[in-house]
Amino acid sequence: MNPIMRKLVVSSTALALLLGSGTAALAKNGKGNDDDHKFGRSKQQYEAFLKQVQAQAKAQAQAQVRAKGSNGLEIKLTFNDMKSGDAMWALRYIASLASKQIFEGYEDGTFKPYNNVSRIEAIAAAVRLMGLREQAESPAEMQTKLNFKDANEIPAWAVGYVAVAVENNLFAESEAVVQANKPADRLWATTLLVKALKLDAEAQAKMNTQLTFKDADKIPAGSVGYVALAVERGLIDGFEDNTFRPNVPVTRAQIAALLDRTGSQLPGANDDAATGTVSAAVYNNLLTLTNNGETLSYALNANTFVFRGGQQVAASELQVGDQVRVRTVNGIVVYVEVVQRSEVSPSFTVDGTLSYYNINNDGDISQIVIVQDVNGTVTTSVYNVSADATISGDASKLVAGQAVQLQGKDNLVSTIVVK
Repeated sequence: MNPIMRKLVVSSTALALLLGSGTAALAKNGKGNDDDHKFGRSKQQYEAFLKQVQAQAKAQAQAQVRAKGSNGLEIKLTFNDMKSGDAMWALRYIASLASKQIFEGYEDGTFKPYNNVSRIEAIAAAVRLMGLREQAESPAEMQTKLNFKDANEIPAWAVGYVAVAVENNLFAESEAVVQANKPADRLWATTLLVKALKLDAEAQAKMNTQLTFKDADKIPAGSVGYVALAVERGLIDGFEDNTFRPNVPVTRAQIAALLDRTGSQLPGANDDAATGTVSAAVYNNLLTLTNNGETLSYALNANTFVFRGGQQVAASELQVGDQVRVRTVNGIVVYVEVVQRSEVSPSFTVDGTLSYYNINNDGDISQIVIVQDVNGTVTTSVYNVSADATISGDASKLVAGQAVQLQGKDNLVSTIVVK
């Protein structure tokens, strides 16, 4: 983790205690007695305070992210079986889909990433991906009399989804059965998602493509165009041995990746998301962005999914300059993804009002917290301080409410200017 501006969770009561303290111990060229009077209190009081803050932070970190969508359904974004393992590569896709209520976990809090996905699960997810969930769950569609030979085997909750899938040509004219509970294989899932993109005509035009997979002969001639287009579009690829394995069942983790890649290519794919550039370090779960000169602030939950470089990270690891996509559900941020990383850590100069600072065991300032007014929006930011940082100006005035300027490089403060 970078030493940048790490998140410090402090309750309003704790903050009031800090702001109410007297002159704090200073940095190297002006430090006080750190053994007896850190933040104007005894060492024992200070240690008790730190334990209180840490306990609050731990309690918040253990809270689950749950929000209700516009349809009143609960969105679950934590999965008990996605803490580690080979399926972690799919967590980004799973979280993205869950935040949009497209492909979700189970009532027991699991996602079961290694389980095969059934055809009916894949059909429902494809319909949701197309933005047709509300239609599929409407009374009219739910009461549709389906003409498939195995219509009686389709779960009641899925009748509307199959009806909408038929209306949107997700089934071929020759299909007489749904086979709802049959595992979806790679070829079937690929064809379904190409159809969800409304790319039938393009797929038909590629039917004579010469596929280079070793097992290309196992792909029916009438499906070649769908596979060729899906590979061209980056929806799916082969295995390391250059096989496609058309008849191999798709796992829930694998279909999540397929769905998310497909969804990103649908018209208006990100209409439900806000975008912007991170303009300040995340502090106290507040994400500040700028977009076309406008400052936007978002309150994050402790377990909001944050992805940077394809990896799940703590919100505090978002860098100033990162371009992000934010998805909210009824005002609650559930998903943040960095779409373009800030690769530079330039020198910086920021002005603000001192809120408080932390000191280490050597009595040096290790973190400093300032309050800034950015275009009328008050933000609080925390910065890590270099071990050899200096104070410019009257160090005795370095108390809460004092105007200060922070200077540094690589997200580390090297000079504190007391104004």
